[in-house]
Formats: sequence, C-alpha cells, structure tokens
Amino acid sequence: MTRGYSLEQDLRLLVNNPKYSDVEILCEDEKILHGCRAILAARSDVFDRLLYNGMKESYEKQISFPKIKSAGMEIILEYIYTGSVKEESLTKDNTVEAFYAADYFQLSDLQDFILKTVKNSTNFAKNYSPELLTKISEKMPLTEDNILLNLLVEAAANISLNNIEFGRLSITGLKYLLSCTYEKEKPFVTPEYEVFRYSAILAAKQVSNDAHKILMKQLPTLEQRIKPQILADIIEPLEIIPDKIISNVYRYVALSSNLNLNNTRGISINEIGYVWDKSACGSKFIIEDNGKIVYAPKGCGFQSVRAKIALEDKGNQPTGWVLGFGGAFRNHNNYVGHYCPPFQEDGARITVHLDMNKRTCAFTVNGKKYAEVSEWNNLPSKLYPVVSFNSPGRFQILPHQKN
Repeated sequence: MTRGYSLEQDLRLLVNNPKYSDVEILCEDEKILHGCRAILAARSDVFDRLLYNGMKESYEKQISFPKIKSAGMEIILEYIYTGSVKEESLTKDNTVEAFYAADYFQLSDLQDFILKTVKNSTNFAKNYSPELLTKISEKMPLTEDNILLNLLVEAAANISLNNIEFGRLSITGLKYLLSCTYEKEKPFVTPEYEVFRYSAILAAKQVSNDAHKILMKQLPTLEQRIKPQILADIIEPLEIIPDKIISNVYRYVALSSNLNLNNTRGISINEIGYVWDKSACGSKFIIEDNGKIVYAPKGCGFQSVRAKIALEDKGNQPTGWVLGFGGAFRNHNNYVGHYCPPFQEDGARITVHLDMNKRTCAFTVNGKKYAEVSEWNNLPSKLYPVVSFNSPGRFQILPHQKN
C-alpha cells in the first residue's frame, strides 16, 4: 500500500521496526522488541514515567519487563502505535498476556477491547476457555473483581468437564474454576461427582501415567451427584479421600433435612439459559422479569428476539424453522398448513420438543402434542429459540416441566 493514504497503515510500518526505533524492550521470555521512546511515552503514562524520569532508563538503549511476555507486549505496541488492534491479532496464546500487559500499562480501552472480543467473538471463549483459564491462573491472582477471569469462568462452567481433554485445563486453572463457582449462584453444567472424577484423574496424571490410567478405569462417568451410595461403592474404596472427610459427608446427609440436593453446584443450566437475549433482540422490544418475558410496546411492528440457550448436536443448516400462530409451519421454501389449530388467544402455551440426536422436532399446543414435523429433516448443529411478533404480543420462555 502506498504511504500517505492511511495514517494507521503507515504507523503499522513502525511497529517493532528496528529502523524507526531507539529503544529495545526485553521481555520475560528474553525476546527483544523495538520501540520509539517518543511514541511510547506520548501514548502511555507508564512509559512516560519510565523513559523520561532522569534515571538510567532515560539513557540506556534497553529497558526490561521481566513479568511481561513478548506475546502480550506485541499487542501493546500494536495498540500504542495505531490506536487499535486487529481482532485476528488476539489468539488463545496471547489474549491473557495482552490483558495483563494492558492493565500494567494502564490502557483501559485496550482492556475493554480484549474483553469485548472474548465475550462477543464467535465461540472464542467457548472454544478456548480451558486454555485461557490455565494461562490466567499462571499470570494473575484469584480475585472476584477480575472481569476477564469471570468471563472465562462463565464460559468454562457451561462446558462439561468430561468434554475437556486432559492437558487443556491445568490443576491451577481448575482450582480457579471451582473456587469462582463454589457456593455461587452461577450456572454450572458438570455434576459434582464428575467434578471429583475429573479432579482426581487430573491430579493422578501429575503423579504418573499409570496412576492416571488406573483412576480412569476405576472412576466411571456418572450422570448424578455424589451420593452416599457412590461414595461407598466407588470413591471410598480408592482410599484417596481421608476417612474424616468421608465420615463428615455421611454425617451431613444423615442430619440434613434436604435430601433432594441439586445435582450440580450453582444454578441449573436449564434454568439460567431460558431467558431472552438482549444482544439479539429487536430494538423496540422490552425484556423484563430477569429476562424471562419479552413484549412489544404499543405501535411496535414485527421484530424478533432470540433466547440465550443453544440446543446443539449433529445436523446441517439452511436458515430457520417456524411454527406460525396460524397453525402452519415453514422452513425456507417448504410450507405446510394446518399442522395444528391457530393459537392466537391470550395464555396460549407452546412446548417445543427437540431431539438433537435424532434431529426431530414436534410441538405441543395448549396441552395437545402433535406429530413430529417430518419435513424438517435438515436441522442444524445448533438451534436458538426465536419468537417474532408485533404489538401487543407478549411471550414468556420457560424450561419444559415434565409431569
């Protein structure tokens, strides 16, 4: 690109370019980057105090940052020189380092950009939260006000530990995850027994491969909480939990007035997911009652809102699958009328029956269940509940309650 047309593009030519630099930056991993004193000082108070304080750093050719790795410093330089960071510049390998460095250099706008990228980029936090939790546990102390940590914990808590391969999440990262969700009203999908199983196998892996293999065989996956029978039949014979702790659990259960304990810590994911998503909502729609109800105010035309919960498994995708209030359904050009009677009256209740393994869908309308929609044989790997309506429509979303 010809110089002189874009200030940002021209400034990118200066980033970590020895030709236009007068100071070397030595990072934690001993990699040397290059910068211009004047630009660094003009853009960061921290650099200004360091480079123009009259001390040795003001005159020496090299400055060092023993707690900042080059991966994070490269993002800092990109932001300082250009005022922005390309979204693709952030990866699972440098995001935590960049956030830590942005905090060190008091670049709050860069921190906000990193948080926004982690939160809003398609599947970034979901795909990489175990690795990012591992990195953040190595870099930052465990505090409740760390926004990045909270975002990663929220993402990781929505992934079953059984689906996180050993090696992706470190013991310290797991400790952070469990500490941030212990006795907290936060969604958590992994049953407590599976938490114990994953923790024990992860710890055994640090001892030896043999210990890891033994526990893998002796600790089966179970879709239930740690109950006395599981303690007695599976965990206690392993002799890896002190007898006093086992006895205290038995004592607690014997004396407890609540024998129907939740099968997971925190809030059931089935409860927390059934709310309307404000980030995917028509501009005139109003969401209330902690996200459970959405309505269209007077004069509002047709708009749509999506639910937060995603229903996932195998499949492929054309676009959308709709049951209209007139009783007809459609998908793309596939339209079938008279699936069920119209349901335009107040208080109508519609239940969606989705089997994401078989890729089938059926509906119950006002208490009567209708047949599976055989024409919908192309359901995608992920589905979000969506409603579209106009004033004076009002919808509430709830998890299905089996009789």
